Amino acid sequence: MNRPALLILALLCGLSPSPISAAAVQTQTLVRQTVQNRLTQLSPSRTLPVSAVYAGALVFSPDGRWLVTGGGEGLIQWWPVGGQSGRGPSLSQPGAVTALAFSPDGGRLAAISGDGRVRVWDAGSRALLLTLNPETYYVTALAFSPDGLMLATAGGDNSAQASAANSVKLWDLGSGRVQGSLRGHGDVVTALAFAPDGRTLASGSRDRTVRLWDVAGRSPLRTLGGTLGGHQDYVSALAFSPDGTTLASGSLDTTARLWTVQDGHLQRALRALGGPVEAVAFSPDGQHLLTGAQDGRTRLWNVEGGAHIATLGQFSDGVKALAFSPDGRTVAAAGGRDRRVLLWSLPASPR
Repeated sequence: MNRPALLILALLCGLSPSPISAAAVQTQTLVRQTVQNRLTQLSPSRTLPVSAVYAGALVFSPDGRWLVTGGGEGLIQWWPVGGQSGRGPSLSQPGAVTALAFSPDGGRLAAISGDGRVRVWDAGSRALLLTLNPETYYVTALAFSPDGLMLATAGGDNSAQASAANSVKLWDLGSGRVQGSLRGHGDVVTALAFAPDGRTLASGSRDRTVRLWDVAGRSPLRTLGGTLGGHQDYVSALAFSPDGTTLASGSLDTTARLWTVQDGHLQRALRALGGPVEAVAFSPDGQHLLTGAQDGRTRLWNVEGGAHIATLGQFSDGVKALAFSPDGRTVAAAGGRDRRVLLWSLPASPR
């Protein structure tokens, strides 16, 4: 491999080649500019007219064959991925679709409905399997456990009983019943994420905190003090790195933060994000992080060094949902009132 190729690989991975001479520094600068130009000049490879009202949810199927989107009129649409065009199958449910999640095996699809319920569908036949009623005024977040046996949900309540609704419910998908609740937040829980090992659940709230829970014990993890502080406004998005060692949190305080899960150490805060952050997503190799903000832009970051690599496209509304495809080659973003989902094909990493 020649030196420019090595430098490109090192820069994408957040490394600094050593030793560094003045000539090498100049070369690195040119290479970094080349890499960023390749990304920032990318035009969306595909535009999906998801909704006549609102594009608020998306998720790739675990096998990477489909992108599934949710619209403001309750339409859930399958779109083929990998060079194919057109639409796949679809289904409808009451009210706006505000979040989607596949079970890890790809067999089931869970969707938050505007009627305050969560519906679980057979992803192959599109048959309704379960309707979960969290008994809150609205549902804000959901997440499948890595073994696919449990679904976590969170929501809010505008009634006098609001404090009782600031919890996370754990549903047994075999029976469709609540098997436990996690309480401790002081306001509505707005984001959820399971760690890859399934033993830890992260929850983010309007109370500005992120909490880590021992799922089996239904209790805060004492090793982290139960709470990761630091955000100055609502926590809006969460994502674990694929190896489970790092947690990313996005907030309306216009930052995304990276935490070490084991001890709760704040690794770094990512700033200059273009407004409140509404979505975060790790690449499948864990080396990059996507953030979506209310300025309608999707930003790509290097996790190791925290460097901003590129800004991809712009919606007329904020970015409401983000995802990497399972192979890491495609990025998808939902644009809210822009009513579209944009996809970008990322340049292949140098060999």
